[in-house]
Amino acid sequence: METLSDLIKGLNGIVWGPLMLALILGAGLYLTGGLKGMPLRKLGYGFRMLWRGRVAKGGAGDITPFNALMTSLSATIGTGNIAGVATAIFLGGPGALFWMWCTALVGMATKYAEAVLAVRYREVDANGDHIGGPMFYIKNGLGKRWAWLGGAFAVFGALAGFGIGNTVQANSVADALNSNFGVPHIATGITLAILAALVLIGGIRRIAEVAGKLVPFMAAAYVLAGLVVLVMYASEIPAAIALIVQHAFTPIAATGGFAGAAVWAAIRFGVARGIFSNEAGLGSAPIAHAAAKTDNPVRQGTIAMLGTFIDTLIVCSITGLAIVVTGAWTSGETGAALSAHAFETALPGFGAHIVSIGLSLFAFTTLLGWSFYGEKCVEYLFGVKSILPFRVLWILAVPVGAMANLGFIWLVADTLNALMAIPNLIALLLLSPVVFSLTREYFQAEGSGD
Repeated sequence: METLSDLIKGLNGIVWGPLMLALILGAGLYLTGGLKGMPLRKLGYGFRMLWRGRVAKGGAGDITPFNALMTSLSATIGTGNIAGVATAIFLGGPGALFWMWCTALVGMATKYAEAVLAVRYREVDANGDHIGGPMFYIKNGLGKRWAWLGGAFAVFGALAGFGIGNTVQANSVADALNSNFGVPHIATGITLAILAALVLIGGIRRIAEVAGKLVPFMAAAYVLAGLVVLVMYASEIPAAIALIVQHAFTPIAATGGFAGAAVWAAIRFGVARGIFSNEAGLGSAPIAHAAAKTDNPVRQGTIAMLGTFIDTLIVCSITGLAIVVTGAWTSGETGAALSAHAFETALPGFGAHIVSIGLSLFAFTTLLGWSFYGEKCVEYLFGVKSILPFRVLWILAVPVGAMANLGFIWLVADTLNALMAIPNLIALLLLSPVVFSLTREYFQAEGSGD
């Protein structure tokens, strides 16, 4: 087991090393340039399309454009926004937050391109449901000779789901509820499994309905609590931002419980945790957007790009700034405990509870969102007959994850996440002319001159 763990660690160091980070950022920069900065310039347009997308008014699909984004956000707003941000700051210092922001700015173009291609090349399965994502835009966009690459993505996605989207999330909820409220791990695991089963039995429509109601509520509640913390420390915000920018480019010395970090650590952990949180480039989110009721891929793409903006530039920023302004980043704590320490410092008596409850809700919705991603990856490989067995296995894995020691699972899942990104990024770059052409035609027809 130790040999296998060392092997996975070595592979993890490669797939999350300089080449991967350069590929993710490079693809985002290339797409941003090719789109002439459209995702940033059309941010307001995206929010208008999201508002209109609460009700589907035309086009094929299974869920509203609004609920497609909420399903995507249900999977991305999770432990990465609380534990992931804190871990990045613990390992890379405050400068890691700056690189997380950079990842999100270029990641908006990546997420946009993923959704455009997902809708453009989606199919209808034997059950009459719309299905798409990297495996389909690889097969249908690049041709049959590339189908093996789509198959590789599906294998990595299905396996990663059981780790990062299931057992890890269940374990995070169980730990949070046990440490703050004394709830036994097994009780949390069984409860989560029952709740997940009740939702999953209805498929994407039920998942989307739950996500459409729960995600806006939980995100708004967490952001509001975070804003209260930032208002209380408003005088520290300018210094905190200066510290973040300064240490994005210069090493930071050890101070208090912080061990110090080089610039490379800030870049590496900021980019890696940013991708872990918003999933831009991984290829997971377009699986949800492929189910949207829409008559134009570009319109759904402008909605999809908001996922990265909301996840990282809003929710992750709230967590990161709270950690820096309260001084909690020098405490020596890491992960969710560091975020809880920051909130507790500002809001004694209930700050840590806010983080625990937020983490629990975030993790549960991630479990739901990733169930759909994993299901569609398995369906791509084995057909619709595999859906029911997959759902049963998914539900059974929840209590196991709640009670297990998941250090090794974390490592494997993190590695599989990076392996998912490779075929997806290759496809995005090869199919980028399609994205650019569709975008140009759409906005010319809209009379925007883009």
